[in-house]
Amino acid sequence: MYISDRTILSYGFFNLSKNILIPSPTQNDTIYSMRKNFFFSALNVLLLCVIVFFVSTSFVAYSSLVGYVLIFLSFMCLVSLKLFYIKISSVIPDVVFGVIDNGILAIMAFVGGEVAGVAGAVIGGVVGNSITDGIAGLFEGYWAERFTPTDKRTIVGSAVGKMAGCLLGAGVVLSIVSILGYSLN
Repeated sequence: MYISDRTILSYGFFNLSKNILIPSPTQNDTIYSMRKNFFFSALNVLLLCVIVFFVSTSFVAYSSLVGYVLIFLSFMCLVSLKLFYIKISSVIPDVVFGVIDNGILAIMAFVGGEVAGVAGAVIGGVVGNSITDGIAGLFEGYWAERFTPTDKRTIVGSAVGKMAGCLLGAGVVLSIVSILGYSLN
C-alpha cells in the first residue's frame, strides 16, 4: 500500500506515518488536551470580554467614536485567534452571523430608542435579537456548509468569531449613524 507524505493511518494503538510507529494518544491524553484547550479558550474569551467592556464604556461620552472603536475591537478579537493557530477563514461563518445579528440589532435598538426612549431601545434590542439570531443563523449555516467544509471549527474560533462579528456589525451601524449626524446620547 502506498502512503503519501501527508497521509497518517491509525492502526490499533499506533499511528503509521512514513513507516514510523508513533504511540497514539490515550483517552486520558485526549481528555486532558480538550480540558486544556477549553481552559485557554475560555480564558481568551473572558479576557476579550473584559477588554471590550472597559474600552467601549470609556468611549460612551464620545458617542461619535463608538462605532469606530467597536470596529477596532472586532479586529483585535480576530487577531487573538492567531495565538491558537486558527485560520480566519474557519471563523467566517461566525463573523457573518455576528455582523448580521448585531447589525440589525443595533438598527432596531436605535430606532426603538428614537421612537420610545429607553423602553423602546430595550424592546427593540430584545425583539431585534430574537429576529436576528434566526436570520443570522441561516447565513452562518450556509457559510459553514458552503465555504468551510475542510476547516476545523473550534470552541474559541466560534466564540471569538461571533464576538468579532457582533462588534463589527454594531460598529458599522453606529459609525453610519454618526456620519449621518444622529447623536447616540
